[in-house]
Amino acid sequence: QVQLVESGGGLVQPGGSLRLSCAASGSFLSINPVGWYRQAPGKQRELVATITSGGNTNYADSDSVKGRFTISRDNAKNSVYLQMNSLKPEDTAVYYCNAGVLTLGTTGTRYREVWGQGTLVTVSS
Repeated sequence: QVQLVESGGGLVQPGGSLRLSCAASGSFLSINPVGWYRQAPGKQRELVATITSGGNTNYADSDSVKGRFTISRDNAKNSVYLQMNSLKPEDTAVYYCNAGVLTLGTTGTRYREVWGQGTLVTVSS
């Protein structure tokens, strides 16, 4: 069973920084891509950023995170990170890690989407 575990959330003041981590555990052939999503209270879950195994990144198609958030990964550690700088109250949300996971079973390979349990980020003074 493949699991994604997020960490690094918490309470931070406006203008502050946080670094979220997403660690994959279990048995798998590959994890690609990996993305961070967020869901603010009363809103739909939205994409923040994604990264491929080769390091190609994609950020939400809005100005809400560009230039402030940076996604990165350490393939050796099966981990993906989200560095968040200049945080704003509107960044308050539960942040989820999402990954496409390729596993090998008795009937062959299987590709599926896996979600983490989420980590809460609260930006408030």
